[in-house]
Amino acid sequence: MDMHLILAGTGKTGRRIAQRLRAGDVPTRTAARGGADAGFDLSDPGTWEPALAGVTAAYLVEPDLRAVRLPGFVTAAAAHGVRRLVLLSAPGAVHPQHPLFAVEAAVRASGAAWTVLRPGWFAQNFTETGWREQLLAGELALPAGDGRTPFVDAEDIADVAVAALSTDRLAGAVLGLTGPRALSFGAAVSQIAAAAGRSMRFVDVDAETYVAREVAAGTAPAVARIMAGVFTALREGRDAGPQDGVERALGRQPREFAQYVAGIRW
Repeated sequence: MDMHLILAGTGKTGRRIAQRLRAGDVPTRTAARGGADAGFDLSDPGTWEPALAGVTAAYLVEPDLRAVRLPGFVTAAAAHGVRRLVLLSAPGAVHPQHPLFAVEAAVRASGAAWTVLRPGWFAQNFTETGWREQLLAGELALPAGDGRTPFVDAEDIADVAVAALSTDRLAGAVLGLTGPRALSFGAAVSQIAAAAGRSMRFVDVDAETYVAREVAAGTAPAVARIMAGVFTALREGRDAGPQDGVERALGRQPREFAQYVAGIRW
């Protein structure tokens, strides 16, 4: 049976995809810097060949938004006989200046069957990133203002990715993945706080404060500025709103944010 390679296989989407594939007895190899089946670093081409051995389908992630790395890996994957590529991209990749624009172009030009996933803000960011510690301390401070976005559940992203990895039905599709309705960060935190029975609140900060804090915490300055720009678009009302990618791929509605909240364990 064909081997499936999952980059960032210990991450929010990668580990969920791997769990689903393995539950279906699909040969699966996770790849990451640590804790995965294959030690892997996009910055070290020496780790690519062992990860690609025998692989026919691959899930691609650029964890650090250093897009210069992934096009080369796409070329290597095609040369190793990978026939199906599923890329985790982002809504902003429609713009040439976005780091993932070039990655999408490389995937389309690879000669493999391809699917591009453009998820919105992950619901799991509240509990599987540094936001969790902020919430537990009682305050989540981000430059989001009153901007509203339809948070997408990583479980839905994983379901769509597995469908794209397992069949050619979604080949050539660019899928915008979101939840069914938009919420502000303040409303989202209020829901989380109510379900947890804890005191938690959202606090708006300016973009400069956010970038300085992220850089101090070890985020690359360029990545921090990209994220600040995403927040700016959100607070200015430029979020695209609910998309139909989950329904197109799976034939069902996406999960509600309340379903994610109900499953949170502190």
